[in-house]
Amino acid sequence: MLEPEIEQTLALAGVCQAATLVQQLARKGTVDKEACEASLSSILVTDPETPQHVYGQLSNLKVGYRTLVTQLSDKPAAKDTELTRYIASILGLERKLAKKPAALSELGERISHVQRQLAHVEFDNVQIASSLASIYSDVISPLAPRIQVAGNPDYLGQPVHQHRVRALLLAGVRSAVMWRQMGGRRRQILFKRKHILHSATQALRLIN
Repeated sequence: MLEPEIEQTLALAGVCQAATLVQQLARKGTVDKEACEASLSSILVTDPETPQHVYGQLSNLKVGYRTLVTQLSDKPAAKDTELTRYIASILGLERKLAKKPAALSELGERISHVQRQLAHVEFDNVQIASSLASIYSDVISPLAPRIQVAGNPDYLGQPVHQHRVRALLLAGVRSAVMWRQMGGRRRQILFKRKHILHSATQALRLIN
């Protein structure tokens, strides 16, 4: 069992991890494989026994916790404005989604369909990433102005990378939904920054 204060930051770390992986993929065309798999898998965990169960083990969120610590640090030079924009956009999409019962219903149905697909193909099959990407494009993306992902056009122009970027954005929204379910609010990032930073630092110590 995790300490409650670490458990409360799990989902926010999940949002940060999705944003970081999107940036990695867009800039370098490669991504931390374990972190990516944990983030994408989290979309399909719809009935978890514990919050940690959504991501598997705590170490699966190492990338997200590192990002969270850096973005909330007292060193302005360490912060990445592009990541801040991605994170804010993902949290904003979750708020739009929460106000659209029809979109929430369709989201649930589409995720169930992907869960059924897993009976026939492996999780790392391109078909799964494509299905998750289409959920983002069809259900989530129309709720707000499009998130402009910056990076290398050679990578962003490849359909396989486009699918993974959209699937990771969907993973970010899934984490944002969970964060709100656990009492998280955007204003807390500002007013409880030190508390969140302490919890994220504690989580990284446990991981390392």
